[in-house]
Amino acid sequence: QVQLVESGGGLVQAGGSLRLSCAASGRTLSGVAMGWFRQAPGKERDFVATINWWGGSTFYADSVKGRFTISRDNAKNTVYLQMNSLKPEDTAVYFCAASTYSSSTRLQEDYEYWGQGTQVTVSS
Repeated sequence: QVQLVESGGGLVQAGGSLRLSCAASGRTLSGVAMGWFRQAPGKERDFVATINWWGGSTFYADSVKGRFTISRDNAKNTVYLQMNSLKPEDTAVYFCAASTYSSSTRLQEDYEYWGQGTQVTVSS
């Protein structure tokens, strides 16, 4: 079992930055692919970014490419999402997820473990 807890969300003005963290417990994240997803009000949950188990491969949704950066520190059992140049359309609940059997994937069904989410609100 893997327990995931997100933190770092909040209210920020457009153009600002936030850094989300996802702390894992229950097992080491070594060998585990991680992803970030988000769900805006009234919309489905969408893929944001993914990173393979050792951090050598990342992939982003087109909407965040060049603005967001996913990274991980396996020694700290933590994954991060650095979000820069935030826009009002980035407002959503952000979830981290863990996949013990995929290299890195944008597919939600490949992730077995999910956090509870952290709210990010970007004001215009």
